[in-house]
Amino acid sequence: MNDNEFETPSSGKKISITGEIYDWAQALVFSLVFIVILFTFFFRIISVVGTSMVPTLHENDKIVVSNLFYQPAPGDIVVLRKDTFMSEPIVKRVIAVEGQTVDIDFISHKVSVDGITLDEPYINALTATRGDVEFPIKVPEGCIFVLGDNRNKSTDSRWSEPGMIDTRYILGKVIFRVYPFDGVGRVE
Repeated sequence: MNDNEFETPSSGKKISITGEIYDWAQALVFSLVFIVILFTFFFRIISVVGTSMVPTLHENDKIVVSNLFYQPAPGDIVVLRKDTFMSEPIVKRVIAVEGQTVDIDFISHKVSVDGITLDEPYINALTATRGDVEFPIKVPEGCIFVLGDNRNKSTDSRWSEPGMIDTRYILGKVIFRVYPFDGVGRVE
């Protein structure tokens, strides 16, 4: 037996230390490549910027986003990128999709879609801040209407900028919070 080999106690077989190190290195490289591919093409980790989604999400929360086979649906929290509006990714809640009509009554503070008032236990405060968009408004084809959960501190589809969001700007749906550690879990 040379210095580069050792014998396993249970089988009595000789194993090369160099071979063992090579096997571990190969497994590590494969794992890293797999993780890079996974987070490049299927998932992203994004940091929340701003307070427009309080109380659901807070500034600097780290969230996992996926766009794999994603079709926007009302109630989803999405991350979008609209460079003409903001250079950082924007996190908002989908209120309505193409073909639906959104109305906001700023006296009763109620948001309705297709005449049905939404039950919104996730909002920070009643919707009191008006934008420059007139209601009711129909969501055009290929777009979504979004609002922040912190309604009175959010620039969203109530304003002509950013306005209705073209679905091509959606990076994906928020599926999980990974930081802070005391808030780890699904995001709804």
